[in-house]
Amino acid sequence: MSTVSQRFNKFISNLKLSENQINDAKTKYNNVCTKLHDNYYSTKYNGSTKLLVGSYGKRTAIAPPSDVDVLFKMPSTEYDRYNSYSGNGQSQLLQDIKNILLKKYPNTNMRGDGQVVMVNFVSYSIEVVPGFKLTNGHYYIPDTHDGGTWKEINPDFEKTSLSNSNSRSNGNTIKLIKMIKAWKYYCNVPIKSLVIELTAVKFLENWQYYDKSSVYYDWMIRDYFEKLVNSTNDWCFIPGTIEILNYGDSWESKAKTALNNAKKACDCEDDKDSFDASYEWRKIFGMRFEY
Repeated sequence: MSTVSQRFNKFISNLKLSENQINDAKTKYNNVCTKLHDNYYSTKYNGSTKLLVGSYGKRTAIAPPSDVDVLFKMPSTEYDRYNSYSGNGQSQLLQDIKNILLKKYPNTNMRGDGQVVMVNFVSYSIEVVPGFKLTNGHYYIPDTHDGGTWKEINPDFEKTSLSNSNSRSNGNTIKLIKMIKAWKYYCNVPIKSLVIELTAVKFLENWQYYDKSSVYYDWMIRDYFEKLVNSTNDWCFIPGTIEILNYGDSWESKAKTALNNAKKACDCEDDKDSFDASYEWRKIFGMRFEY
């Protein structure tokens, strides 16, 4: 009979990207950024004009591969040109980024979408966000909606906030996020990954077993879902900004179902019934959670 710790450790291992998937992503985002760098800079590309954001930047990506979010650091001299457009220079910036990349990938489907240019490769989508670094360390990125505006973001603070929580929790923050993302994908839950990340950080701030080993992961999943259900339509500030992230409620029904399944699984774990416990965990996470 396997233990809680053994099964959850195996589950987390099953969520890892393979070495080939990691190398494939690296090749694709570096090739995309090299093309942009060569267009905007006279120096040789060395990666310094690229900033990985989203799940890859925060080390919360899980298999199967989906998309890689990259912030491309634009030369500051380009800001005035796009900002001086009589109408929606932000849209023009995305269009220019798209056209540059189409020269390298003429047969690849691409589209500008609000704040990003999506380069849809077969294995990955590379989502490119052009950004201008500000004196405070934040970035202006384009938002094409409502006639075009500049949106201020602080991706370094987001990563630092997550990294600090992960260090404090003995690695539990990132592992929790990865497991909840597995639920999101397996159960087709309409919840933003950023909501998962920020609610996981907030949950572990006050959970009494925040830094304990995987022996406590059954309780961690159960208690996180209880916290999530109670956070329906709640909100928070995105770290390092004054932008509000609304959690929404479209995921509430599936979160309640997951909570009920997690409670049943924990009861089975208490009874040393690993088979029935795993059966309930699989309702949440799918076949990658093994018996």
